Amino acid sequence: MAKKTIAILFGGSSSEHEVSCVSAAAVADHLSPELYDVRLLGITKDGRWYLFSGSTDEMRDGSWENNELNRKAFISPDTSLKGIVLEGENSFDVIKVDCIFPVLHGKNGEDGTLQGLLHLSGIPYVGCATLSSAVCMDKAVTHTLLSSWGIGQAEYLWFFADKYQGEGRLKIRQKIEARLGYPVFLKPANAGSSVGISRVNSEEELDAAVQKAAHEDSKIIVESLVVGQEVECAVLGNENPQASGVGEIAAAAEFYDYDDKYKNGKSQLYIPAHLSEEVSEEIRHTACRAYRLLGCTGLARVDFFVRDGKEVILNELNTLPGFTSISMYPKLWEKAGKSFSELLTDLINLAFERKHYQ
Repeated sequence: MAKKTIAILFGGSSSEHEVSCVSAAAVADHLSPELYDVRLLGITKDGRWYLFSGSTDEMRDGSWENNELNRKAFISPDTSLKGIVLEGENSFDVIKVDCIFPVLHGKNGEDGTLQGLLHLSGIPYVGCATLSSAVCMDKAVTHTLLSSWGIGQAEYLWFFADKYQGEGRLKIRQKIEARLGYPVFLKPANAGSSVGISRVNSEEELDAAVQKAAHEDSKIIVESLVVGQEVECAVLGNENPQASGVGEIAAAAEFYDYDDKYKNGKSQLYIPAHLSEEVSEEIRHTACRAYRLLGCTGLARVDFFVRDGKEVILNELNTLPGFTSISMYPKLWEKAGKSFSELLTDLINLAFERKHYQ
């Protein structure tokens, strides 16, 4: 059987650029060389695209951008090309691609923008399609839709950052006090990996938290504090998704933040979670239900809180979870008997099998 050409997209124009490079390096290292011919297509923080042919160590330490062999390249939206357009000295070449693996976290990577381009290209790609990616990235939209389906969540409200001034600032403060009370978590509606999140213990801390979140997005969501276990479930599949076992996080910081997820690895991960079988099954069922209702395909990590060991509260869905050495998504499937390499092959096969590209 002929090898498939897989293009891994990495980096990206987001606050999660660095961890996207680390995740992509892990994916590249674990793709079977017997099955796949891998091409690496890097995107700098300022949006320049390069075909990269160096080592994955360069991706991890960020030096890939300075590789002298980098060549300007991009995915063409022209469906007749189905590949990477590579800039030559006096012309353009095309590298045909069978499947694209976008390992890009955060904005401009898992929010539907890139998926729209990949849809236009006509090339199968790993992960959720345009609409589901956008919906799951926007926490305000996700909350609203899940509420309409009766899926348990933290109490919340959201507002536009530019409304937090003058009389609008006073009204927002009053609503937070009346509906949620303190402490709360204040987040940018569109950001991932806990970027821009603050725990706000009193009204006096609101201004700084709003400023921090507004740096990431124009829409801000406020959620009531949930005291309970933080657990996660990995979902894999298209029309008939499967859920992994449930993993539990004992965060090293005040909450499971960016450094905990991707840098220091100090948080404790327990697989399986310290939960009854009944509660674990409810989490797995709810994860698959939310996944299907929101139109997800390929993969997602679904995050929950469990209060008092029994009340299941859905926190969020991540349509391109981390693939680093300390990331929960591949660890959950490894615990289920699926190696990293097997997981990646399954994800690529799901991209080929997907029937609809929204």
